[in-house]
Amino acid sequence: MDSASQDINLNSPNKGVLSDFMTDVPVDPGVVHRTPAVEGLTEVEEEELRAELAKVEEEIVTLRQVLAAKERHCGELKRRLGLSTLGELKQNLSRSWHDVQGSTAYKKTQETLSQAGQKTSAALSTMGSAISRKLGDMRNSATFKSFEDRVGTIKSKVVGGRENGSDTLPSSPGSGDQTLPDHAPF
Repeated sequence: MDSASQDINLNSPNKGVLSDFMTDVPVDPGVVHRTPAVEGLTEVEEEELRAELAKVEEEIVTLRQVLAAKERHCGELKRRLGLSTLGELKQNLSRSWHDVQGSTAYKKTQETLSQAGQKTSAALSTMGSAISRKLGDMRNSATFKSFEDRVGTIKSKVVGGRENGSDTLPSSPGSGDQTLPDHAPF
């Protein structure tokens, strides 16, 4: 197979990675255990194939080195232009968000949520009005008026003396008048 017609995958996740386990180093044929030649190959054909294999492996190493150099050069150009990875990420996210906002699904979802918000607001407003009306009705009920009168009576008994300018509590039978301290704890 001709090396010019081979497909080179530049989208490989390993592009530009030059680790020890990824480099292709031609192996000395004297060190490797030689397997018997594939049936139908002569020793001359086998040697030609091995030479072509060594040449292709060398080209692969060269291409990896060129790719790594190009990526370094690209990074240097981006740095000199002030383009950072973070800036590119922000730009990509902004572009993606703009694309999402333009999508039909986003518009339908936004419209549905807007309608749901309006309905919820109306329901809460109606519920608030109903609660206010019920509290007003309850305040005008006989039970509430009776309770309010009792609280008013108790209040006048407790605070009644103070309203007249006196600092004494209303007396209970047999207790005598007691003055209040100047500084009550509450």
